[in-house]
Amino acid sequence: MKVAKLRCTVDRGGNRSSNRPTNDCENGREDDRKEDNRKNDAQIRDHYRTLLAAWGPQHWWPAHTPFEVIVGAFLTQNTAWTNVERALSNLRAADLLSLEGIRRIPLPDLERLIRPSGYFRQKSQRLKAFVAYLDRQHAGSLVGLFAQPTNELREQLLALNGIGPETADSILLYAGNHPVFVVDAYTRRILERHEIIPQKTDYEEIRDLLERALVRADRKPKVGAKERKSNRDGHNSNASLPRTVHPPSPMSTAPRTALAQVYNEMHGLIVGVGKHYCKKSQPHCDGCPLQQFLPRSK
Repeated sequence: MKVAKLRCTVDRGGNRSSNRPTNDCENGREDDRKEDNRKNDAQIRDHYRTLLAAWGPQHWWPAHTPFEVIVGAFLTQNTAWTNVERALSNLRAADLLSLEGIRRIPLPDLERLIRPSGYFRQKSQRLKAFVAYLDRQHAGSLVGLFAQPTNELREQLLALNGIGPETADSILLYAGNHPVFVVDAYTRRILERHEIIPQKTDYEEIRDLLERALVRADRKPKVGAKERKSNRDGHNSNASLPRTVHPPSPMSTAPRTALAQVYNEMHGLIVGVGKHYCKKSQPHCDGCPLQQFLPRSK
């Protein structure tokens, strides 16, 4: 900012100073940073409330058990969810979509069943490694695993083979009800195009930004009778809106804290925007509920 630069070079009397200008410069930059944070936080909350009012609950994560969520978090790496569903269906048909099932199945058989998800050899090894870690550190108990403090558990997960920040946070939020936000490629793309973050912003910075902004978000924004009905039905009745919602499942309807629910919904809503509107090479902004927030629209 021009004012901040001026404070860095001259004092009130027009003379250069060695101490005060530095302090003024730092204070000016801090004020600018805080103002930018306030604006970004408010815009993210507006995004959340607008999307939720338009599309309603997204019913993430589509699964029957916490362990199914964990398996899905591994399988969804570098592939489309439709491929994950095929692999999960294979495991379910073989009655192996459980801790005991993954524990006892031979590695070649596991590879064959999850082949539709791609990178099936790596993912088979990672699933086996996770179950071995759970048995070794928590006596095979997911309850014991998720009873740990969030930051401590996150570090443990990140230390395991094949678990990066997005997979760790998906496990924490969707399987363990820990209030962490899951940042994916859609999140980054939308925030960049709306000029909320610069390109190549670090994953942890984006996560901190979303978590800080959404702490103050209402779980359920005020909506009219028509929107309330469409939300109960699981989708908006307006035909121009995409069907981004999953059918309700035991995990998507399981009790969770209000903050975890907000993070849950926002991630699902962002996926809807990314899949149907904010595409990688050819974005379709017309009809997107977030179009009104684009910088060029202001």
